Amino acid sequence: MLTEKFFDVIKKEGVVSIVSWGIDVPHVVNTWNSYLVVTSDERILIPAYAMRRTEKNVNQNNKVKITLGSKEVLGYKDYPGTGFAIEGTAKYLEEGSEFDMMKEKFSFLTRVLEVTVTSAKQML
Repeated sequence: MLTEKFFDVIKKEGVVSIVSWGIDVPHVVNTWNSYLVVTSDERILIPAYAMRRTEKNVNQNNKVKITLGSKEVLGYKDYPGTGFAIEGTAKYLEEGSEFDMMKEKFSFLTRVLEVTVTSAKQML
């Protein structure tokens, strides 16, 4: 589901927006492309330090939407810049081998946001 172009984008720096919603209004939090780690089964792991509102929302409604992009990767028709809209389900990891691997890469994290991708669309 995740294309080569998606992997090209996360190799370049850019802003990632994560949208979650519980029973209240949507909430947006940001991170960086370089913080995304994709597992062999295409789950996206994201280091979380704060993200407490996101966690509260995910505990009520595990659906999330993510957008990301880079102006350094060619998009459709070779225009400069491309981006992706990702939909998926999320949960937080506080232990285990994937948590340990992420903690080694990103010492600041307190938890890991794990997103199981259900849809990935190139937008530009």
